Amino acid sequence: MFEEINSPVQKIGLAPFNNLFVKRDDLIDPYISGNKWRKLKYILAKAREENKTHLITFGGAYSNHLVATAAAASRSGLKSTAFVRGEEVKNEMLLLCSLFGMKLIFVDRESYKDKHKLFERHFANDKQAFFIDEGGASPQAIPGCAEIISELTETYDHIFCAAGTGTTAAGLLKGIQQHQLNTKLNIIPVLKGGSFIQDEIEKYTPLSDHLELHLDYHFGGYAKTTPELIESIKIFTAKTGLLLDPVYTSKMFYAIVDLQKQGIIGKNDKILAIHTGGLMGLFGMKDKF
Repeated sequence: MFEEINSPVQKIGLAPFNNLFVKRDDLIDPYISGNKWRKLKYILAKAREENKTHLITFGGAYSNHLVATAAAASRSGLKSTAFVRGEEVKNEMLLLCSLFGMKLIFVDRESYKDKHKLFERHFANDKQAFFIDEGGASPQAIPGCAEIISELTETYDHIFCAAGTGTTAAGLLKGIQQHQLNTKLNIIPVLKGGSFIQDEIEKYTPLSDHLELHLDYHFGGYAKTTPELIESIKIFTAKTGLLLDPVYTSKMFYAIVDLQKQGIIGKNDKILAIHTGGLMGLFGMKDKF
């Protein structure tokens, strides 16, 4: 099911930028979009190599990763189960997971912290069970994300990407290093205290001067927003016709605009922003709009 798909690069008009481009990974698939597709591509290949037929993964109630895994499993003829963090709820995202055939197990937040223990407790005797970490974080996810760089036909002064676990960032950095580019990789952690992402990246590829983390655009933490961020989404989408999610891509574009205002990047710099999808995250914050 994971045929080769190169997402388009589009130039967008956003003042005062003259060379702002977006890698539209959000267009790869409605449900397995963006970096979720990139990460799962080789994870599922490994599952097939090991003859595993039951994918077990983890996420919150509004996790794009859960929807992506459920969709990927159903298209591949596999079973899927997810441990969902927190009390039992019903929402649009979990409805999609259920429709794709995913079994949902709700667990309290304390138990959720030890994912391997949960896996062993419930699936130790299931020889077909295959563990997939939250968000798809794994060594297999790195080459899929590195392929973003391989697909580029032009070079850029800056590449921007939002980050949660650091897996996508590690793949991008690895791709930049492999192709010996002079591009600066600007990572926007969406969690408060996001400096740990540098350590996560280093697990998968050596750090280099290409990498720069911008730690001041988390807006209070993961899945946290402010009225200023929500307003920036409305303005950006009205001006560009490009939808953003409140958790990842909106914080990345806010950072790009703010860093230009500070003079850290120039309005004539050639910039590529990676749109990592996740647009269904809007459903979880519809009351804020």
